[in-house]
Amino acid sequence: MSVLIRNARVIDPASSFDAEADLLIREGVIEQAAAPGQIAGADDILEAKGLVATPGFIDLHVHLREPGQSHKETIATGTMAAAAGGFTSLCCMPNTDPVNDLPAITRWMLQPERGAVVNVFPIAAATVGSAGEKLTDFAALRREGAVAVTDDGRPILHDGIMRSAMLQAAALGMPVIQHAEDTALTRGGSMHQGARAFRMGLRGMPAEAEWSVVRRDIQLARETGAHLHVAHISTAEAVEAVREARRHGIQVSCEVTPHHFALADDDIREYDANFKMNPPLRSPADREAMIVGLLDGTIDAIATDHAPHALHEKRQEFDRAPFGITGSETALGLALSILYEGRGLPLDKVIALLTARPAQILRGSEAGRRGTLAPGAPADIVIFDPSAKWRYEAANSKSKSQNTPFDGWEMRGRVMATMVGGEFVFRGE
Repeated sequence: MSVLIRNARVIDPASSFDAEADLLIREGVIEQAAAPGQIAGADDILEAKGLVATPGFIDLHVHLREPGQSHKETIATGTMAAAAGGFTSLCCMPNTDPVNDLPAITRWMLQPERGAVVNVFPIAAATVGSAGEKLTDFAALRREGAVAVTDDGRPILHDGIMRSAMLQAAALGMPVIQHAEDTALTRGGSMHQGARAFRMGLRGMPAEAEWSVVRRDIQLARETGAHLHVAHISTAEAVEAVREARRHGIQVSCEVTPHHFALADDDIREYDANFKMNPPLRSPADREAMIVGLLDGTIDAIATDHAPHALHEKRQEFDRAPFGITGSETALGLALSILYEGRGLPLDKVIALLTARPAQILRGSEAGRRGTLAPGAPADIVIFDPSAKWRYEAANSKSKSQNTPFDGWEMRGRVMATMVGGEFVFRGE
């Protein structure tokens, strides 16, 4: 089976390719990119004049909720939402029920019966039960397909445990991902500690809770030689700590969510729990620091932290509702609207944040082979209209849940088609 994508603007940041071209896919892999009209034909031809074709997006941070929480999302519905947003590879967090701390659970998640329509790459728990006490068997988890380790929303705060995790991961070439939060400072909090929290009468979560842990982890990464990846970075001080660590050659990377560069705490609608996530929406100055970090290259990747919750869960009081929002279908639109159109970040740089740079973080794993259109690479491709203006309607989401602060937002850049392994898994209007 062959597919020809014709007359697209083909952008492949991994190879610095950016030109109008025809792209030929054969038997699930990229065969070649050539000047328009140079490839004779194929079994299936897609006319893409005026559209952009790039590697499929890689999301370093999603919650697919299986096993154990299928009322929120399933691997099938979560991957369908991802495909609609242009994502072809998802790295799913281990905060499932049971926690993904055993090879058998990792293996279960990858079974065809789960119904995934895009690539799923499990991230395993770093400690048993994500309890922060005893390390899991990183090597065994890696053999079953885990691409990194983390305790996700239950950060590893014990210095010795985190150091041991880094040493074990470094020996295997795996990143250690940290949700940076000193929970002693955030206990009982539900939003950023600032004037908005004071006015709403809610307990705040200070910025120090994040940046203090990031600084400690950077020191441990320096000592162990491990690759530290900071999840969903949200404070100016944490971004500066990463920037400074890079100057000293420490192996540290970080990601930011679209909601942390799109919104600040003063955007929160009164007690609307669709604006509640962890880390919380920070100050306008922190939001600007996220954008600057993306513009200057300090922040490596855009990751959604797609965290679906059932409607009844999010309809609770703000301080009782669970943290998290959906994000797979809005990431491209927010990135193009805010970074490309709003701040002038070149389109190829935006695409790199969703493709080549996440793949580099996962180098050495199967996920690291993605994020490129080089000949021989898996044909994971997204085709989008960079000029299309559209309104996101949560009711039309492919996800099982609709907990988003972006319902009704007008965005720029719409996914038209998504391909995984040479097969279309999403076709838009």
